[in-house]
Amino acid sequence: MKIANIITQLTKDVYEREEVIAVSLLASLAGENIFLYGPPGVAKSLISRRLSKVFDTKNYFEHLMSKFTTPEEVFGPISISELKKDNYIRKVDNYLPTADFAFLDEIWKSSPAILNTLLTIINEKKFKNANKVIDVPLKSLISASNEIPNEDEGLEALYDRFLVRFEVLPLENKKHFETILQNGASTEKIEVEKITNEEIKKYQKEIQDIKLSEDTFKIIHFIREEISQYNKKAKKPIYISDRRWQKSAKLLKASAYFSNRKETNISDIVLLSHCLWRDIKDKKVLNEIIKKTIKNSSFYSSISLFEIKLQIDNLEKEIKKELYYTEDIFDTEILNNKEYFKSEYYEKDWNNRIKFTQIFYIPKEKFKTKGEFNPIDKNGNKLKWIKCDFQATGTCKVEINDNCRRYNDDYNCNQNYNWKNYASFTPKILYKKGDKKKDVNTRLIQAFEKEIDEIIETLNKIESEINTKKAKFKKETNNPFVPEEKIKWCFEGIDNQIDEVNLLKKECDRIKGLL
Repeated sequence: MKIANIITQLTKDVYEREEVIAVSLLASLAGENIFLYGPPGVAKSLISRRLSKVFDTKNYFEHLMSKFTTPEEVFGPISISELKKDNYIRKVDNYLPTADFAFLDEIWKSSPAILNTLLTIINEKKFKNANKVIDVPLKSLISASNEIPNEDEGLEALYDRFLVRFEVLPLENKKHFETILQNGASTEKIEVEKITNEEIKKYQKEIQDIKLSEDTFKIIHFIREEISQYNKKAKKPIYISDRRWQKSAKLLKASAYFSNRKETNISDIVLLSHCLWRDIKDKKVLNEIIKKTIKNSSFYSSISLFEIKLQIDNLEKEIKKELYYTEDIFDTEILNNKEYFKSEYYEKDWNNRIKFTQIFYIPKEKFKTKGEFNPIDKNGNKLKWIKCDFQATGTCKVEINDNCRRYNDDYNCNQNYNWKNYASFTPKILYKKGDKKKDVNTRLIQAFEKEIDEIIETLNKIESEINTKKAKFKKETNNPFVPEEKIKWCFEGIDNQIDEVNLLKKECDRIKGLL
């Protein structure tokens, strides 16, 4: 409640900066550093100054960096009196080494000497002043710049220490823009409830006891898989170190802690969109991945809906295989252990009476093939005077050669002009593909029915589990660090999960109708 009140106080008369202020406060309380990326004049320094008001300390340090900035301006001037004694000691009071909270604007314009010292301070919270090592009380450092360091500039180690990264842009809302024109700039002088050093220590200790929920692990694994799939095709892969994942998890725990929860939930995952990106291209890709994954994932279940879908698909295949014809069944006869289509040739006399009949057999293996072949008689003898060709269709063209039949010599059989069309033959289908079989074993049908009922029962349990979690989630959606429109992603994912369960139940009803 206290943190929510503080966020309300910090965001008073500040427009379109509510999320960056809230998440920056969260990062500060978790002991993490913040990087604000954006052009000049978008209230980056105002955000830092307002945040510094929260902490019960007067040791706030702020400096605008440039390539001409000297270490003395940041870490303190050299003590002349000590220098006379051959002691190279800085007067660090009111400078960064003694600050509880600091803001460095245009940080990347600093010299390598300043940035290297800054990395040591952030990493170890130590500052070496001559032979003495000072414990730096810095709780959080906010940096800002209108540029992002290139990967070849040797600044990756320092840049990686800023866990939370925000792109701060000029106002987009017309009404908000008109308000600042009318009322002027927001003031940094605000009344805000203080957080003591003792409270911060207590917070950071208790944050460690917060658990990452199974839902959180599930979605993080999905996000990592999506990033992996993207990297396989991308010219420039997205790299996220284990350390960044670890620190991001700590931020999610802090979000749960200050939302009065003992474990993280789906809403906390939204914060990853402020932690994982390196540059603007990464930011757009990762934001889309995180948004899509939250919408598609929802709650963790010990039983995978994907596995149930596979089970239903396999069951349907088995039912169709056992109870239905999976291909057309033709009227055939077996000769010499091979299937043949039976057909007939006959001749009529001038009185239209049948004077000659020949039963012939067409190999089933030739069905829908292309190329001429000779059928056989019942004894398996090739009938050279009959030619057949399915021509890659389901109907066979039949030609005869009377001279070949009468004289049975190669000369007449090989003369093309002796051949004439006789008829076409279409194999008779006894059962079409998809027709239900008759006289199926009753026990088999009962076994299928039982398996379907068991799947439906499992789906009902999952649906009940989801609805229970949804009701709990509704009570815990008061997350002060995540905007309402992003909380809607979570509910969309939950509703999609419920829809998927109901769709699978309908699939079960459908295949039950096949029995």
